[in-house]
Amino acid sequence: MKLAVFLALMTLLALTACGADGPPARPSAGVGVGIGTGGVSAGGGVGLSNGTVSVGIGL
Repeated sequence: MKLAVFLALMTLLALTACGADGPPARPSAGVGVGIGTGGVSAGGGVGLSNGTVSVGIGL
């Protein structure tokens, strides 16, 4: 009985972690190059969104 409950919880955790119960997470990326009086600059960023929550990092 304890093993069955443990396996059921692990299965639920695995399904939740992979997005099977909701929309999948969508990755995004962007790069840019700029030219100005200070010279050439480059930048970029990566992000992840699941429709409700978005997380991103810009470089």
